[in-house]
Amino acid sequence: MRRTQLLVVALAVVLATSGCLGVFSGGTTTFEAEPADVDEAAASQTGFEKNGTRDSVVTREVGPEGVSETVQVVNKVTTYEKALEIPLLGTARLGVFSIVSSPAVEVAGQTFNPLADYSNDRLVQLVTNRFGSLSGVERVSSRQLTVLGTETTVTKYAATTTAQGQNIDVFVHVTKVRHEGDFLVGIGVYPQQLDQETDILSLLRAVEHPV
Repeated sequence: MRRTQLLVVALAVVLATSGCLGVFSGGTTTFEAEPADVDEAAASQTGFEKNGTRDSVVTREVGPEGVSETVQVVNKVTTYEKALEIPLLGTARLGVFSIVSSPAVEVAGQTFNPLADYSNDRLVQLVTNRFGSLSGVERVSSRQLTVLGTETTVTKYAATTTAQGQNIDVFVHVTKVRHEGDFLVGIGVYPQQLDQETDILSLLRAVEHPV
């Protein structure tokens, strides 16, 4: 699996395993997100091709022994890829855009998904610290963008990752919105040599949820 794909998988795992999910009294509780997607016409214009939507499922026991609850969190991960050509590597699917949809996890009117309080800096650092998919992460800039009718901050980072044994300098765009009971994290990764920022922002504007 390529490092850019590992980044997306790592993010989904972080969202499902971080923080407290609340107090339960036995049995099994499942929290499942609705999948997100990108408008087909918008995706086609950018050259990014859909690589499917999959479940990222994490099950854990919550609560004291004897009365613990089995909690299952089902995230939805939709990924798009784009073939790009850079020296030494040739043509490869080095452009990656993903939308991770994570359930808010609401119990008695309270939201327990840690994403409620996570900044974009926190999301990038969690992935980097736990899985090492990125190194040398530095904030470059930020801008406001409307995603699913909500104005949100999109943060751009410079970092280094590895593909086919080669270190590659990349840009990473991260944003988060809450919509229809889910938190959605959008993430785009591409080589710094090949400017894809306009396409990533276009994909973010065209996110659809639920689908």
